[in-house]
Amino acid sequence: MIYTDRASAGRALGAELAHLRASDPLVLGLPRGGVPVAAAVRDVIGGDLDILLVRKLGVPWQPELAMGAIGAGGVRVLNQDVLDHTGITPRQLAEIEDFERVELERRRMVLRGDAEPIAMGGRTVVIVDDGMATGATVVVACRIVRQEQPERIVVAVPVSSAEALHRVDAEADEVICPLVPRALGGVGTAYRDFHQLEDEEVTALLS
Repeated sequence: MIYTDRASAGRALGAELAHLRASDPLVLGLPRGGVPVAAAVRDVIGGDLDILLVRKLGVPWQPELAMGAIGAGGVRVLNQDVLDHTGITPRQLAEIEDFERVELERRRMVLRGDAEPIAMGGRTVVIVDDGMATGATVVVACRIVRQEQPERIVVAVPVSSAEALHRVDAEADEVICPLVPRALGGVGTAYRDFHQLEDEEVTALLS
């Protein structure tokens, strides 16, 4: 299965989430790539659309490979297997985390501005990204949402590695993923159009 683009992946994902329509879900896209997927999911199942700001801590020479992730409120998850395999030093890790915290704040200002996040307490919250390779970013997202005491956390992604699904399954109440390749070369391999989104595309979807 190859998705045409993120929006078509979101529509396919929405069909898998039809059972959530009656719950008036809060659909959270992980910027940037998860937002068009989340917007298409929301078009199918209804509810509210918002963003959840998290940042991957990518390996310097292979940025798509997450050695961890960070999010609002100081939440941080490390992928020890990747750290051990790559030999990243604590100093290198600290430098990358400092850089990504600056970017996290920049995105908060650009994408959210003065707007308050939609309240998650007591709601069915659907966390959406365009795919999971290691799952580190989505694990951070789940922990941020869990602090807000939702009724239920559902993770929905169009494509994932089996390893990432296993990690995230321990954090969410339900995980939906239609495509789990035997070997995931990269999330982008599941899409014909996997262009790098700009901030303007994300803000247009949210407005």
